[in-house]
Amino acid sequence: MSSPAPGLREQRKARTRKAIQEHALRLFLANGYDATTVDQIASAAGVSHMTFFRYFPSKEAVVENDEYDPLLVDLIAAQPASLGPLAVLRTAVVDGIREVCATDREALLARTRLVLTTPALRGRQWRNGDATQRLFADALAARADGEVTFALRVLASAVLGALSTALTTWVEGDGVEDLPSLVDRGFDALAHLDS
Repeated sequence: MSSPAPGLREQRKARTRKAIQEHALRLFLANGYDATTVDQIASAAGVSHMTFFRYFPSKEAVVENDEYDPLLVDLIAAQPASLGPLAVLRTAVVDGIREVCATDREALLARTRLVLTTPALRGRQWRNGDATQRLFADALAARADGEVTFALRVLASAVLGALSTALTTWVEGDGVEDLPSLVDRGFDALAHLDS
């Protein structure tokens, strides 16, 4: 059963949030992350300084926050019970990246480029990666009605490493390569490590 469509208020909030992010990314790329202020972002998005902070707790959060985690959790949970943990993550992550690229490719490219080239954002990436690793391990444990084990945490970390490498390679190539294919190749590398 699908979720009910969001109401008008939720739709308006989603549009405002997206507008703030889009204007922030444009300004960051044009003027540099450090040179861009919250006031400039708010002004460009046509909102007040206070409205900015209702949607994002900090300037960094404009780059870091996305809606991808719930998508990945749903895709992990939807995988057949017969698949092993690596195959589950492979299918979920590649399908998730494919879906994100279909709707949000340019924003993902801009945000990833900013993270990789901005020391303040790159330093925060470790914490964000740790949260994603926990998300993967928790989702795998939940679908097996079990606990998060050391092995699941290691697998989640390895997958996150492959995903990060694919994203870095994609940005270094200016987004020319197909990101889902790069992510899939990362999983190929993981699968062949011991052969």
